[in-house]
Amino acid sequence: MEFKERVSHIIQDNKKKEALGMLDIHKCRELIMDVGAVLLDVRPPAKVKGENAEEAGIANAYYMPYTEFSEYLDVLPAAHETPIVVACVKGWFANRVMGYLEFMGYNNVYVLDTTIENLIEVHHAHAG
Repeated sequence: MEFKERVSHIIQDNKKKEALGMLDIHKCRELIMDVGAVLLDVRPPAKVKGENAEEAGIANAYYMPYTEFSEYLDVLPAAHETPIVVACVKGWFANRVMGYLEFMGYNNVYVLDTTIENLIEVHHAHAG
């Protein structure tokens, strides 16, 4: 598939997603807890305050800093239909990674619409 066709296909897929693939914290937790989505915390090391999502013990969470993303490709799910939620601080790096993943053929990719710190806080509150 040519570049233009691939990009057009990705955009059409995103149009089918609620909020173009931006997830609130509740939908994010639902995907992780009920569906087994993979969570990618892509904050660069300088943006991590405290623990990353993987250290926080969130199910299926991986810390793969945006600045080193290509070094972590081997931890991505083999099945391209697996739901993946990408998160950071303001969404800038997460949106970039979403685009990379979609171009790699992953077709069920979302971005958390709040900070990863909020998700970690909610996780700890529910984990006891």
